[in-house]
Amino acid sequence: MSDFSRLVGEQMATMEKLLYIQTELERCQEIEEELRLLQKHANMESIQDEIQQMKKDLRDIHQIFERQTEELIRSYQEAETALKR
Repeated sequence: MSDFSRLVGEQMATMEKLLYIQTELERCQEIEEELRLLQKHANMESIQDEIQQMKKDLRDIHQIFERQTEELIRSYQEAETALKR
C-alpha cells in the first residue's frame, strides 16, 4: 500500500504543477494579448500624430499656394495694365 500511496502522492504533485503551469500560461497569454492591444493603440496614436502633422502641413502649403495665386494675379494685372498704356 505504501508504494501505491507514494505513486498517488507523486501524481498529485505532478497534477498540481500541471495546473499551476497551465494557469500561469493562461495568465501570460492574457498579458500578451493586452500588450498586443496596447502596442496597436500606441501605433494608432503614432499614426494619428502623423495625420495631424500632415493636416498642419497641408494647411501651411494651402496658405502658401493662396499667397502665390494672389501674387500671380497681381503680377498679371500689372502686366496687363502696363501693356494698355
